[in-house]
Amino acid sequence: MTKQVRVTHTINLPDPTRLARYKRVPELGPKTLFFSGGSALKKLSQALIHYTHNSIHLITPFDSGGSSAQLRKAFQMLAVGDLRNRLMALADQSIKGNPEIYELFAYRFSKNADQKELYHKLNNMILKKDSMINRIPSPMRKIIRNHLGYFMANMPQDFDLRGASIGNLILAGGYLNNSRHIDPVIYLFSKLVEVKGIVRPVTSKYLHLAAELENGKVIVGQHRLTGKETLPIQSPIKKLFLTKNPGSIEPVDVEIREKTRVLIQQAELICYPMGSYYSSIIANLLPKGVGQTISENPCPKIYIPNSNTGHDPEEIGLSLSQRVENLLEYLKRSCYQPVSNEQLVNFVLIDQRIGRDYPPSELDHIKNLGIEVLNVPLTNENNHNYLDEHSIIHILLSLI
Repeated sequence: MTKQVRVTHTINLPDPTRLARYKRVPELGPKTLFFSGGSALKKLSQALIHYTHNSIHLITPFDSGGSSAQLRKAFQMLAVGDLRNRLMALADQSIKGNPEIYELFAYRFSKNADQKELYHKLNNMILKKDSMINRIPSPMRKIIRNHLGYFMANMPQDFDLRGASIGNLILAGGYLNNSRHIDPVIYLFSKLVEVKGIVRPVTSKYLHLAAELENGKVIVGQHRLTGKETLPIQSPIKKLFLTKNPGSIEPVDVEIREKTRVLIQQAELICYPMGSYYSSIIANLLPKGVGQTISENPCPKIYIPNSNTGHDPEEIGLSLSQRVENLLEYLKRSCYQPVSNEQLVNFVLIDQRIGRDYPPSELDHIKNLGIEVLNVPLTNENNHNYLDEHSIIHILLSLI
């Protein structure tokens, strides 16, 4: 018979002893879980593998821009670009990690090349007539060629290969070849490049991100919210939700899978990190059951706002305390029963050396929500202008 007890203790932030222990044996490192999407966590993920090989990354699969848009339109599938980016960030880039495969997955076709020329190049990869493919050792080469061949066999005639990521095409081919299941493909690629962590989409359904703005306008498509491929939104976001297709503004609900629930339950620390506020962080919390499962895990839960000097167009009209309240609201929406704030978020990490002092009323408001604000070193000692991935890792892992 076992009994659960809760033990509290005082820790140093950062804790050099704890960090040295993780760094000495990263294979036994803690299960830190990140809800994130795009490239904001790329450098952090690359640094994290020196401390733990057990981190968990739940990724938003709703991207609707760039080459991902072509794949989603052609095959009615989840977006795989952010999954590929995070897998590559966590990959072992040494000889053991098969750098030839890493290079191939990072390769993109030219945006200015002729379509027939790109079709010919893709066909040469499948036929083993391409030097980049031939450098990959067997049997991995055969698996990759098979996935590319499956993609090409199902590719619509009007599919635009310009700017296409080869890694995305391989993942798409594997997805189609595995009866439209993405997990077996992610697992295989993780083994091919020795990924030091777990990467999964928060949902594998074909869904799109939509937002109702304060001015009444409704926008469908993640790429229309980020301000990267279109003009930034001119009005604050009133409500974020999911739709079945790009032409619909009808909200739909989706449940997280049992395997996703288990990953959240196993986490020793949960982090809502810096990044695009709505399209990366909040979007991950939309599926039903996310907040409920988080609330049932007694581990530390941390929110890291974007740096004071950075500008996220999605945060228009939001103060720090409003971002925290918003985060809590969306987490509670994905719960099945009432939960307390402390079950969802415990700490907000800030570094006031970055250049802007938060008004005391802002910080007091967050504390009144039952959340502790920690003013800790999140920047490099030589540069206080930007968040530093190593400093963030040191604080996070010291809290476990």
